[in-house]
Amino acid sequence: MRYRGRAVTVVDDVVDIVVAQQESAGERSRGGRRVARWLYPVAALVLVAVVWELIKNLVPAQGVSIGGQRVLPRTTDGALPHVWAVLTVLGERDGHRTVGATLLHTAGFTFGLALLALVLGTVVGVALAVVMQRFAWVERGLLPYVVVSQTVPLIALAPLVAGWGGRIAIGGQPWQPWMSIVVIAAYLVFFPVAIGTLRGLQSPSQASVELLHSFAAGWWATLLRLRLPAAVPYLLPALRLAAAASVIGAVVAEISTGTAGGIGRQIIVFSQQSTGNAARLYAAVLAAALLGVLLTGLVSLAELALRRYSRPAGAAR
Repeated sequence: MRYRGRAVTVVDDVVDIVVAQQESAGERSRGGRRVARWLYPVAALVLVAVVWELIKNLVPAQGVSIGGQRVLPRTTDGALPHVWAVLTVLGERDGHRTVGATLLHTAGFTFGLALLALVLGTVVGVALAVVMQRFAWVERGLLPYVVVSQTVPLIALAPLVAGWGGRIAIGGQPWQPWMSIVVIAAYLVFFPVAIGTLRGLQSPSQASVELLHSFAAGWWATLLRLRLPAAVPYLLPALRLAAAASVIGAVVAEISTGTAGGIGRQIIVFSQQSTGNAARLYAAVLAAALLGVLLTGLVSLAELALRRYSRPAGAAR
């Protein structure tokens, strides 16, 4: 018995060592993946800059045309500035502020509108998905129109929303131009959220649903304890798409409605000044792209908070 007890102790020690080694290897692997997650976007950005400069230096000034169709862009400064020219233009004066300060101010305005649109579109999309999951006849009747709604071009929708909004008063306050931008951007946001959430709400197996019903759980309890947690892995990728769509919608709406103060209107202003040098225009476009990255980063923070639900049901652990 004494030897048997020693053998069990030795086995337990070996198991502890193996488990510790596996946990250490797992931590190193996760750390490597986290580093790679940051390095890949940086490497992609550097690659884009290198290709940009190669085109700028190797392609003729008038570009390359085949059969009368230009397949590579013109490389004059008025059409394609150097990468460093886009960066250095941020320090130039633009009235009483620098170009960088102007872009920061206008980007902040657009960021606020895009964030409001993301929240509004997410609420509408999730609510719509819940209703479609609850009533099959609503899904069959409404889902085709939800899909078709995304074929309407924003440039045609924006004047309609602005016109309708001019006849609306909320709490006695007249409709503001920025509200039209939020509504138009939310129009792009709700679609991926609604489709992703609906797919997630329908993902639990019939056996899981029947198990909850066997414990006298109604529709509401099943929704809260089974369907919504199961929908999180489908909702998070949809939110990443929606974050980018909210910025696109806000910028296009600013341009279409002529609303001043945002990065969309600033793109128009700089495009009118880019006859000899397009560096300011590209700087504004880059600022708009960074807004999408920033909003997507906020969604990633939400993903960290919901990490326990971030795997679909049945995924390998």
